[in-house]
Amino acid sequence: LEDAATYDEYVRSLALHQELFEHRTAVRVADRHPEYLSTKLARERSEADGLPLLEVQHHHAHVASCLAENGVPLGTRPILGISLDGLGLGDDGTIWGGEFLIADYRAYQRVGTFKPVAMLGGAQAVYEPWRNTYAHLVAELGWPRFAMNFAGLDLFRFLDAKPRATLDRMLAQGVNSPLASSCGRLFDAVAAALDLCRERVGFEGQAAMELEALVDPRILDEPLAEEGSDQLYPFAVPLLPGKEGAASPGLPYVEPLAAWQAILGDLILGTPKPVMAARFHRGLARVLGRMAAKVLSPRVEAGEADPRVALSGGCFQNRILLELTLRELEANGFEVLTHASIPANDGGLSLGQAAIAAASMMGGTSQRREESCA
Repeated sequence: LEDAATYDEYVRSLALHQELFEHRTAVRVADRHPEYLSTKLARERSEADGLPLLEVQHHHAHVASCLAENGVPLGTRPILGISLDGLGLGDDGTIWGGEFLIADYRAYQRVGTFKPVAMLGGAQAVYEPWRNTYAHLVAELGWPRFAMNFAGLDLFRFLDAKPRATLDRMLAQGVNSPLASSCGRLFDAVAAALDLCRERVGFEGQAAMELEALVDPRILDEPLAEEGSDQLYPFAVPLLPGKEGAASPGLPYVEPLAAWQAILGDLILGTPKPVMAARFHRGLARVLGRMAAKVLSPRVEAGEADPRVALSGGCFQNRILLELTLRELEANGFEVLTHASIPANDGGLSLGQAAIAAASMMGGTSQRREESCA
């Protein structure tokens, strides 16, 4: 909606559909992010006509969209939703984008996430993938270690030519470098490391799409050992530090350090990049399955959750990631809900928002449950 013509058409369509269907608004629903133009419009109109406004967390709406499309009824035990996309405002004020939520239409609990890494330059990181590569490598290895071990790489020479002193000050001081637990930005970082859209993309998600297109499909069908296979990049699932004064550790998270070490090693060895792209997809799908087993299985055994997993968010428009994740989750004994007619990306958000609003109007409210570790 940032494009003026698109926004004007959006406003015109709202008026047209309201007239065509003789719709009388009872409640408005919008994303919780205060800077989204759709949210600003909803706030303006609700202030003008006095109608209630329900603001819904972005990734909860993604999960609810998948539940609604699959006909999950109100009152079903909470289901694990894996919501992977570029970004959405989180409850803690940081940017989320790789989230594991135990959710129904009325509430959700964040039970896992991706490692938060700075979006270097803020919105610039969405369109300049190298910024994500730099931020990830500094966060995982530190520049001195990267320079000592990988100075022979074209990737090193490319990043070393950037204004690193300025970039490092931004990271150290948190200037225009918000933390983001974003799967989409991880895809951008890996794509740029493989010299795909390294400098700049023409549209959000282009680098990730090219990484998917690069995959050597033969690697996807090779059998994997339980651990240590060289046909996937390894990810760990440690715990984030707990909040200050808390008696327990924080959430489990997807840690990409070992994956980055393997990626850089393959670059040194001259491994074909289609093979590397396949290994990344396989490794990511494997850790999604591991995380699901970690956070969901104990809750299913305790009768606290439904043994199903809903997949939503723009990253699951990646057919390879979707199919590999399905395979991993089903191997762990979970039934998987996916999108078929409703877009997995933000095009499907409105269905989730509407379902959450309807559940709220029928009794109960959409709310955040307290975070807890698995």
